[in-house]
Amino acid sequence: MIKPISKQIISYLSISCILLLMLSCKKNTKSHNENLVFRYNEHKNIGSLDPAFSKDIADIWATNQLFNGLVQMDEQLNVQPCISKSWTISEDALTYSFLLRNDVYFHKDPLFGKDSTRTVTANDFQYSLNRLIDKQIASPGSWVFDKVEGFKAVNDTLFQIQLKQPFPAFLGLLTMKYCSVVPKEIVEHYGSDFRSHPIGTGPFQFKRWEENIKLVFRKNPNYFEIDKQGKKLPYLEAVSVTFLPDKQSEFLQFAQGNIDFVSGLDASYKDEILTANGQLRDLYKNEVNMIRGPYLNTEYLAFYLDSEVSEIQSELIRKAVNYGFDRKKMMIYLRNGVGIPATGGFIPKGLPGYNETIGYNYQPEKAKQLISQFKKETGIKSPEISITTTGNYLSFCEYIQRELQKMGLIVNVDVIPAATLKDAKANGKLNLFRASWVADYPDAENYLSLYYSKNFAPNGPNYSHFKNADFDKWYEEAFTITDTKKREVLYAKMDSLVMQKAPVVVMFYDEVVRFTRKNVKGLGINPINLLELKQVEKN
Repeated sequence: MIKPISKQIISYLSISCILLLMLSCKKNTKSHNENLVFRYNEHKNIGSLDPAFSKDIADIWATNQLFNGLVQMDEQLNVQPCISKSWTISEDALTYSFLLRNDVYFHKDPLFGKDSTRTVTANDFQYSLNRLIDKQIASPGSWVFDKVEGFKAVNDTLFQIQLKQPFPAFLGLLTMKYCSVVPKEIVEHYGSDFRSHPIGTGPFQFKRWEENIKLVFRKNPNYFEIDKQGKKLPYLEAVSVTFLPDKQSEFLQFAQGNIDFVSGLDASYKDEILTANGQLRDLYKNEVNMIRGPYLNTEYLAFYLDSEVSEIQSELIRKAVNYGFDRKKMMIYLRNGVGIPATGGFIPKGLPGYNETIGYNYQPEKAKQLISQFKKETGIKSPEISITTTGNYLSFCEYIQRELQKMGLIVNVDVIPAATLKDAKANGKLNLFRASWVADYPDAENYLSLYYSKNFAPNGPNYSHFKNADFDKWYEEAFTITDTKKREVLYAKMDSLVMQKAPVVVMFYDEVVRFTRKNVKGLGINPINLLELKQVEKN
């Protein structure tokens, strides 16, 4: 019997050697059944399978296989029908009426009685969405309905939502897993234990969960969606999730063929699998597919504009920082080319409203000239700024530090814990800090809310305390525009204004990177990094 490699030996071997052995020795011994099971690892664990608590990406990936809502997003972030086959919006943009399908069934459970299932009706949505805002439930998704007046089941197949004020991004909010339909009798039977006894309508149904060890879903034979050829979905028989806690172990399992998919680029293996310019290394080309695309995450530095520090108050210095480092080179050196250098605005690539021409590119002479002008106008001979960051982003801030010091600007970098930085930026204690903004919902308003003056932190997300009367007027006007294209033009205009005033330094827009085995087909990719398995096949 061959003994497993000990942790001590592994620590002395390079990851490359281990993986080379795995890839060269691997035999095609998989059974037909194994080819119908999609396997992935969740290193962050899963907190709940109740969609009302699907806050983190790990929970969202799991509940997305089990539950459906009124509407759903396609890969281009367009809202598409789901349980609602069509909808209308009133002229005043306050009443949304959804016509429901009559062929959607909950997963089978003895608690339903004789037939072990039943169809979904408008009353189920009225219950599910009211449950989300129930203070006793304390769902982290209750904010989704802050602008909602009420819900009404007109009849079994007509459901209405009344808003307090127009909100064009509302349909996008309804695609969130928080807004999934759940059966009242099952939820009330299990109470808080519904988290581990989930019953939904999704393409897969719950089978088994050993927390922090293994989670298994099986195909839902009564699922209502079909593909373009009329074939019933899903194609897979099952989904199996493991819970190895670190990304390096996860990647080793992937290289060995024990899991089918890895998401993201971790420092423990990025140089192993990718070249410096972001291409798959030769060792993996025959075994692995790489899929990459825009991710709705903007990485940036923010100036606190209410600071008393002259350099922070100065638009000259803020613009000099924006011009003073090469974003493209930074992404090659620090991220193996994964991530999009930010030459546009705060709205990331992949989201309607994005404009690649309104930001800053690398102009070292321009940066030097702006710094010289600041010195001349203020009499400050040695201008100085301090960037506060967490350890994870230290390399980025040190790169920017080195580049800006060549321009004549003294830059300090302070590293503090993430929790400390979160509190300090909310309370105006940091003059310049690294941050990121991941979309809560796929509408550019979500990003522009960071510059609306009524959203000043700590009571809102305007951490820079940016204030501009034109911006505020346009931001409020955007809520009244139901024409998507017109709203996008206004969003780009607002974003351009922010960039002109330079309250932030947009570093890069993140990318979704996925690695799959060659036998996995149909996984796809989307800018919100949602794991969609209903059209995945293995062969």
